[in-house]
Amino acid sequence: MAFSLHTRLAAGEFEVGRIRGCRLHLKNNALFPWFLLVPEVEQRIEDLHQLESGGYDEVMATIRSASLFVSDHFSPEKLNVACIGNQVRQMHIHILGLAAQEGPRLERKPWPYWMSPSKLSAVSAEDPGFCPVTSLPSTTTKEPQSGPFS
Repeated sequence: MAFSLHTRLAAGEFEVGRIRGCRLHLKNNALFPWFLLVPEVEQRIEDLHQLESGGYDEVMATIRSASLFVSDHFSPEKLNVACIGNQVRQMHIHILGLAAQEGPRLERKPWPYWMSPSKLSAVSAEDPGFCPVTSLPSTTTKEPQSGPFS
């Protein structure tokens, strides 16, 4: 199976690396730490429940690792994790950290953040010196820290 990333997923983001059969991308967004995890699965598999048991466990462990990375490195007050696919059918998981002041403002909007017209790019795609992340999520099993949303 030759994996091909959907053009809409590739636009406006940077590939950070590969983790457990998934591609990790960072969205070009200056407002939030916003990652996409794209499992390298067959095109016909669009939703998590369609994965075989072992593949499901692997993707969920990778989501957890990426979520811990965002939590540890950006300290968001709220972490949104979603596999929606209403704009792009290829399986991908949004991992988006929100700070305290963004939560209430975003809750009043009639759309999810990833469809918001108020996005702000972090850098230009033409900036050759941009390096968004210096380390990949840990694959160790670390218990999440307690907080207001645990």
